[in-house]
Amino acid sequence: MDSEFDTLIINAKIGTASECFPGDIAIKDGKIFAIAPDLKACKAKNVIDAEGAYVTPGGVDGHTHVDQESTPGGADYPYRGADGFETGSRSSIAGGTTTFIGFAMQHKHRPEHTLSDVIGHYHDCANGNSYADYAFHLIITDPTPERLSEFPDLIPKFGISSVKLYMTYDRLKLSDYEVLHTISSARKNGITPMIHAENIDIISFFSEELEKLDLLDPYSHARSRPALAEHEATNRAITLSEVVNVPILLVHVSSPGSVQRIRKGQGKGLPIYAETCPQYLLLTDAGLQKPNYEGANCVCSPPLRPSKEDLDGLWNGLRNGTFTMVSSDHCPFRTDEPLGKPVAIKDSGKAGGDWRLIPNGIPGIETRVPLMFTFGVCTGRLSIERFVQLTSTNTAKLYGMYPQKGSIMPGADADLIIWFPQDKYKPTKLTNDMLHHNCDYTAFEGLEMLNWPRYTILRGETVWDGEKGEVTGKKGFGKYVPREKSWYAKNQVLFDDITQDAWKNEWRPTVERI
Repeated sequence: MDSEFDTLIINAKIGTASECFPGDIAIKDGKIFAIAPDLKACKAKNVIDAEGAYVTPGGVDGHTHVDQESTPGGADYPYRGADGFETGSRSSIAGGTTTFIGFAMQHKHRPEHTLSDVIGHYHDCANGNSYADYAFHLIITDPTPERLSEFPDLIPKFGISSVKLYMTYDRLKLSDYEVLHTISSARKNGITPMIHAENIDIISFFSEELEKLDLLDPYSHARSRPALAEHEATNRAITLSEVVNVPILLVHVSSPGSVQRIRKGQGKGLPIYAETCPQYLLLTDAGLQKPNYEGANCVCSPPLRPSKEDLDGLWNGLRNGTFTMVSSDHCPFRTDEPLGKPVAIKDSGKAGGDWRLIPNGIPGIETRVPLMFTFGVCTGRLSIERFVQLTSTNTAKLYGMYPQKGSIMPGADADLIIWFPQDKYKPTKLTNDMLHHNCDYTAFEGLEMLNWPRYTILRGETVWDGEKGEVTGKKGFGKYVPREKSWYAKNQVLFDDITQDAWKNEWRPTVERI
């Protein structure tokens, strides 16, 4: 090859979603130009010697709350998230995630706002502020016929191919009737519904019982949301999706019982996808029991579960293919900000606080990929191929940005992680001081990391230098990524509509319900 490349990566162990092999990678104009066993004779402006270390696709995080208004209770909640696009994306690239998807939230108390208004506002938050590439999901909280009539514009006009629905939280929840109408509209337009599955009535019942006993500590948040609340809602979401024959993604699954229900549906051929997060793989509810209100730092929904058996059940779901992806559910709140975690003390007027007022969520956009590499690949729990599927490729496929993102192949964006050679990385205790978010804690404090991205490359540019511990990318370099229909659904035959003729022929779901 006579042309001069922008960057040449040599002596790499290239890990993709399907194979791992030694080779070199040539990058030109932000794209992967060539992959070959030996490109060392080629000219390049910049040469990076991987020294035999893994090179994997840049991480794609499909679930982040960045610059989110009043997560999670609605716009009238007095919460302030710690990360906007600037700090959230800076943290993202420092942990190897080159593309993340945030949420543009529709609010029930603003019925005059069109979905176009909501999306436009979120673009205003992101424009010029991101270090990483980014995309949007749309949160639907008020699925009126007028708003659902905007669904045909979401992909062609806005590049948005996914919507999120809640079965819990008073200010966000949809009834089963509303879920059916929303996912039916999504199906007709090639949009993937994401569902937060917890039974709000079970949660309300236990919340009232805990209040009677004056159990308002952070640990009681988990008591109010037993695993059965997730199991029931998971099963119901699967049934609703089957009724109208639409693929769904069940987000942040936390319990082995939910994994079993998802796997049963998948075994029947239903297009059910599933996501979990590092906190549900590595942490138990012991963190909620820390004194002096520190347990509030581990409050998230669904809650952390009690035992090692719970963690093992989720790892089994990763290994056997039940889970499609691992996302961060990055939702950061500071402990020194009156509108962050301490709001539960301030507004309750009680020294011990009130768990019902604790903003739900923990930070994780920077730690997701390194934690999965350390506790998955380095420990032998996951192959490098499965790691790539879960942290990058499957997310890009499900959300309609593959092969531009999530792949190492000619023509794809040159989004890459170059890891440290394993014998050259000194195991390091994770501390919040190492991280680049705007949150003042990490729930993973003290875990021993066995590797970290040595370099993060976004569209051919080195944006993180782990040798120096420096973000080398520039604010505003990140671009919006418009998305297409899910790669998984491209060849799937779905009803365009439940037509009058179909009803005459006694239409019914094609697969018996669970």
